[in-house]
Amino acid sequence: MITRQIGKVCGYAHDALVRAFASVRINPNVLTSIGFAINVVAAYLFAFGYFFAAGITVFIAGVFDLTDGPVARFTRQVTPFGGFLDSVLDRYSDLILLIGLLVYYGRINRFGYVALVAVAMIGSVMTSYTRARGENLIRSCKVGFLERPERIVLIIIGALFNRMAPVLWVIVALSNLTVLHRILYTYRESRDHPSSAPQVSAE
Repeated sequence: MITRQIGKVCGYAHDALVRAFASVRINPNVLTSIGFAINVVAAYLFAFGYFFAAGITVFIAGVFDLTDGPVARFTRQVTPFGGFLDSVLDRYSDLILLIGLLVYYGRINRFGYVALVAVAMIGSVMTSYTRARGENLIRSCKVGFLERPERIVLIIIGALFNRMAPVLWVIVALSNLTVLHRILYTYRESRDHPSSAPQVSAE
């Protein structure tokens, strides 16, 4: 009951923001770019150990990340390039936040955590890559335990509650499990439905 009410409140707030942005006819690509710029600030805060402030900043960036697509649809400004730009800047945002943590752990000589963040970076990139490549072979590859929204929520929780180390372990484990899941899923689907799989060349 409580979670349902929270969901309703968040839904109303989200709709209000979408309508506010739409009313001023802001270009959705501008919202995407603002969200990325805010994540750059968050990465800087992570690098110098201001975790709580970084968590708040990532949350604010998420507001723009959650509204650019709905604003594009609401104002009928959906374009192929807009979707492309959103995906590209999402990947940059993911990596820049983890680079901030990488710098922080390097500065305090916690090289075990430097390696942990590096593996989290690999898992984050490969989660997106396996879906993109999988969908060149099958209709949809949106399976797995951990996608970008879940990773961002985990980073926010880790920053706000000063529990970044366990959060990184969760991201490492679940993101790489997601990669494995998508590999196996694509293998099964492309084997069972070979006629529907487009032919692609190797990179």
